[in-house]
Amino acid sequence: MGKRDNRVAYMNPIAMARARGPSSSGGPTIQDYLSRPRPTWEEVKEQLEKKKKGSRALAEFEEKMNESWRKELEKHREKMISGNENPSKKKEKKKKEKKKSGGFSSSSSPSSSSSDSSCSSDESDNESKKKQAKRKKKKKYSSRKTSDSSSDMDSDSKDSLKKKKSKDDPDRDKGRKRKRTEEDHKHSSSEYCSRSESDEEVHSKKKKCTEEKADKVKKKKKHKKHNKKKKKKGINPSSDSG
Repeated sequence: MGKRDNRVAYMNPIAMARARGPSSSGGPTIQDYLSRPRPTWEEVKEQLEKKKKGSRALAEFEEKMNESWRKELEKHREKMISGNENPSKKKEKKKKEKKKSGGFSSSSSPSSSSSDSSCSSDESDNESKKKQAKRKKKKKYSSRKTSDSSSDMDSDSKDSLKKKKSKDDPDRDKGRKRKRTEEDHKHSSSEYCSRSESDEEVHSKKKKCTEEKADKVKKKKKHKKHNKKKKKKGINPSSDSG
């Protein structure tokens, strides 16, 4: 029996798609994207020029904002300038305004002028006190700074002197070390000598004691021998007489 034929005919997918025709999907295709309407170069230039010019409404709004901002800046400058002026100038301005406004009233009412003068004197006293307090604070701050700087200088000078001494005195340190070693050596040698002397004394005492003991033992032995000889002599004559 022969083998079964399992071969299948190859079908090209692109050819199959072409044979099917256009797809029935409602979305745009690539061909539609490529064939879309495009503006010409002139139209693009016109659009860029319009963007550069900008809208009129935005330009008007910016102008209004700039004007209001300028007015606010001018007001702020005037306030700062008036605040930076000296108090004496302010007083002069106030006096001039009072003179202009109430020239007749000043002649009729001396009490008001005296009260104004007293107020101005009080203000001047307060200002002078404030100035003195500020000066005192500045002096204290400057004195603290000077004291801190002087202490720093003193510490730096001490450190520099110590470094110089440590650099300039290596020979002194060496001499001191040598003296210390010599003194230690002398002390140790004296201790050794004293110890040796004490050892010699002990040794000599021991020798004397041993010698004395030996002499005593010798004397005892001699005494025993002498007693034995006497006894022998006493026994010998008695034997002869018998």
